[in-house]
Amino acid sequence: MKIWQDSFPFTPEHPIIEMLFTSSTLFLDIETTGFSSTYTKIYMIGCATRLDNHICITQFFAEHPQEEGSILAAFLELYSQYDTLITFHGLGFDIPYLKKRCAYYKLSEHLDTFYHIDLFKRLYPLKSILKLENLKQKTLETFLEITRKDSYSGKELISIYLDYVNQPTETMCSLLKLHNYEDILGMLKLLPALSYQELFQGNFEAISFEKNFFYTYDNNCELELLLTLQTEFPLPKRISFEKDGIYLIGCKQQAKLKVNFYQGELKYFYPNYKDYYYLPAEDMAIHKSVASYVDKNYRTKATASTCYIKKSDCFFLPQYKELFSPCFKKNYSDKKTYFELTDNFINSLEHQKTYALHLLQYFMDKTTID
Repeated sequence: MKIWQDSFPFTPEHPIIEMLFTSSTLFLDIETTGFSSTYTKIYMIGCATRLDNHICITQFFAEHPQEEGSILAAFLELYSQYDTLITFHGLGFDIPYLKKRCAYYKLSEHLDTFYHIDLFKRLYPLKSILKLENLKQKTLETFLEITRKDSYSGKELISIYLDYVNQPTETMCSLLKLHNYEDILGMLKLLPALSYQELFQGNFEAISFEKNFFYTYDNNCELELLLTLQTEFPLPKRISFEKDGIYLIGCKQQAKLKVNFYQGELKYFYPNYKDYYYLPAEDMAIHKSVASYVDKNYRTKATASTCYIKKSDCFFLPQYKELFSPCFKKNYSDKKTYFELTDNFINSLEHQKTYALHLLQYFMDKTTID
């Protein structure tokens, strides 16, 4: 078994790194000879910790698969000092694998007691919003312009490790060490990407509201809402996204949402349609207490889809759940509703933040992969 230790000065370049990478935090990445924790083994465990203003990287390397139990025991001795775990896809792979291999050697572990930050799991709902082809660690590093010397995948290194076991060389050892080392260091450098998650979870303030006239391609004058948001954490790279005619642009500590107003006729559907009559000539519903004065030939019992009144000549904003009332629709079966722009909304930064968060969550709901 080999144990490599490296330490170097550390100056956090982003507030989210300062917040999450503390003296009680442990970064973790494992290298294995395959995906099955029953039939394959761990050959390297890499960790990163913080001591004052230094990063300490420790790597436990099994020069032969028979040393797996030894590197597990050495890791368990180290990890007992920490309470926060940061991984990349650790909940889906590293942690279950470690638990299975510890059980095999009858080694006691408490991995379930950690506060766990899985970067893959947290950023997965933002894959389409960040316009990433996949959510591999190296893909995210490329997105944030993080460079590395290692050019191998974990799968490609399995054959190199097996060759090393049979006939070890310093070149092969260096390749194995470098990949794990840069995976650990890469996770630290990826922490600022969690700023996007913080934005979509509502860690921002609405700071301005603006109505803006613009001309469409066919020279029609239309009106749009511009909401400006101040993010709690700076976004490490500019993003832009569009869904259903709603636009998001985010850069550094500011994000903007652009939503087109709907100007036209909409319907408000009464919920208790059995208490109403529908008047076909007027194309509207009225309560039974009033409808008793209307000739029976000019009224019919209202149904859920005909129990409405119409409203126009107002500015409406879309919403994808009944956030603000009253809710208006184009048709009864529509899931998207609209609410009327009022002074109450215009003068309330709290309402504007609520609406902005609603739109951001709508983006995530529409782009999350099952």
